[in-house]
Amino acid sequence: MVERGLLPDFSPRALAELGELRGPATETDSKRRDLRQLPWCSIDNDDSRDLDQLTVAEVMPGKSVKILVAIADVDALVKKDSAIDEHACRNTTSVYTDAVIFPMLPEKLSTDLTSLNYASERNALVVEMVVSEEGALLRSDVYEALVRNHAKLAYNSVVGWLEGDALIPAEIRAVPGLDENIRIQDRVAQRLKMLRHEHGALTLETVEARLVFDADEIKDLQVERKNRAKDIIEDLMIAANGATARFLTARGLPSFRRVVRTPKRWDRIRELASDYGQILSHEPDAKALEAFLTHAQAADPLRFPDLSLAIIKLLGSGEYVLEVPGGVPSGHFGLAVQDYSHSTAPNRRYPDLITQRLLKAAITGHHMPYENEELSSLAKHCTEKEDDARKVERHVKKSAAAMLLEHRIGEQFEAIVTGAAEKGTWVRLLYPPIEGRLTSGFGGIDVGQKLRVQLVQTNVERGYIDFRRVGA
Repeated sequence: MVERGLLPDFSPRALAELGELRGPATETDSKRRDLRQLPWCSIDNDDSRDLDQLTVAEVMPGKSVKILVAIADVDALVKKDSAIDEHACRNTTSVYTDAVIFPMLPEKLSTDLTSLNYASERNALVVEMVVSEEGALLRSDVYEALVRNHAKLAYNSVVGWLEGDALIPAEIRAVPGLDENIRIQDRVAQRLKMLRHEHGALTLETVEARLVFDADEIKDLQVERKNRAKDIIEDLMIAANGATARFLTARGLPSFRRVVRTPKRWDRIRELASDYGQILSHEPDAKALEAFLTHAQAADPLRFPDLSLAIIKLLGSGEYVLEVPGGVPSGHFGLAVQDYSHSTAPNRRYPDLITQRLLKAAITGHHMPYENEELSSLAKHCTEKEDDARKVERHVKKSAAAMLLEHRIGEQFEAIVTGAAEKGTWVRLLYPPIEGRLTSGFGGIDVGQKLRVQLVQTNVERGYIDFRRVGA
């Protein structure tokens, strides 16, 4: 982390500020709505302790549904230019390594005072959205409220119940009406997703792997896939992030946008599609790409994550940019949306905290906390630090993977090319899903190509895993 310009520890000044905090923000006033009685719930990973958002649904006349997303009011306790804020601004994100988590904010905040914890009352910013039966956003608003988390839920137990493979979780059963409320959220999320994909949002499915430990020893990599419960949160957060961006634009204020530009390597994407018998136009076309991906997923669901990974690599990384009123939005190519911010995870991402401060200024009419020049500089900084954090996470994961494979040198594996450039060629094994460098036999190959490789060597300290190509 230090080599990447990231701070692993909080400064004495930040810790001193932390010690002065006496409790969470739970103010009530005439401008803050009291929504504690609504059946709010959180749905997150089993081990998540930094809860950034709660959700709830309300059926409206005419078959429309009101979706409310409550976002933790981190700014209430973390003031701009404070020592804690300076640390958060330096790192810009929590760093989630397989060994240990380095939170963007001290845990007393992120897992307690500014976390929307179970049975706790907290200040929040609420994004209110009314969605039609077809999944279209009819109207939206953002305001401050006081909320209470009535059920802390986990993806795995919720998806088992939703799909009929498990009994209803006790946490849901304990809150009257929560079971039907979550089913409504599920239906709305599916409608939102369907409409986005009709407009060209890309169907992508990647393989996420988590290390399995036995005490301190790494035993295996466990593959985690997207599921219906994760989709509820993902799709509602995408909608909320769009609503916050439009809220600021409608009030003539700048916004901090998350964009994925039109892919530069469209030619290679066209080649991959051609390998599957699909012809894409010469110019980037999100709808056509989505039609190809949908066809490929149906034809070979087992290998679809490998194709998805190749497409993601070719699309390029996301970045943060300043959007000023009257400008032409860069948009998010992968999500097929023009207006998109990051606003729903202020405990974990600094761009979300920046957006929160902009939203609060818009709601209250107070002075803007940032000048445009400062926002533009922060956008570049957040993009760079996000990349640094991901490199740290990958390095630790590679070191752990090297430990897992160090006794398998000489074995052969099926793999897919995930990167091909002057600086090197990279492959990911189909199983276990581990990435390493191809040190020989890389001539003439490109992203998305499948091949057979042999493990040559590993270096745990440096996180190196080297393969050579086997056969033609």
